[in-house]
Amino acid sequence: MSVKQQRPAESAVVRETLVSSERAFEGRLINLRVDQVELDGGKLARREVVEHRGAVAIVALTADDQVVLVEQWRHAAGEALVEIPAGTLDPEEDPAECALRELGEETGFAAGRLDHVVSFWSAPGFTTEKMHLFLARDLIPVQAEADEDERIDAFLVPWEEALAMCADGRIQDAKSIAGILSVQRFLSRDGH
Repeated sequence: MSVKQQRPAESAVVRETLVSSERAFEGRLINLRVDQVELDGGKLARREVVEHRGAVAIVALTADDQVVLVEQWRHAAGEALVEIPAGTLDPEEDPAECALRELGEETGFAAGRLDHVVSFWSAPGFTTEKMHLFLARDLIPVQAEADEDERIDAFLVPWEEALAMCADGRIQDAKSIAGILSVQRFLSRDGH
């Protein structure tokens, strides 16, 4: 494989063709399927895919430039992580509506202004999860009502501190790092 100076106008990447698919697991939030695909030249390969309905993540900024962060235990990581508020889309739910719902449930804030910043695949090597990132501003206190199986602590940090937390490892969650840095760029373009 050679590295080109720039991406060619027409992609040389060859599409994989689905040959068969088998559902190995069905869960509340995810499903697991095992696909057999045909590669260029006829060779077969196996792809394990975690099916996920998608999610939202929210960078919530107060009027005095503080970021609302949450800390919660993440079983898969084996530790409590500091993150931006986020949550899974309900079936057929609009991402903006989900962002407003999750913000209220996890932080006790409603947003007077909600801007879509970017959408991205969280880990396209193995999952169908697409995340939709929003910037929430003009925050209004409401009653927080986290899901029954969640224990979430919400807290405020100054914007510059949130950026430092991404750089020094106090925030290790990928969506949170991507979210905060994407919002930094969004705000600089937006003139805020």
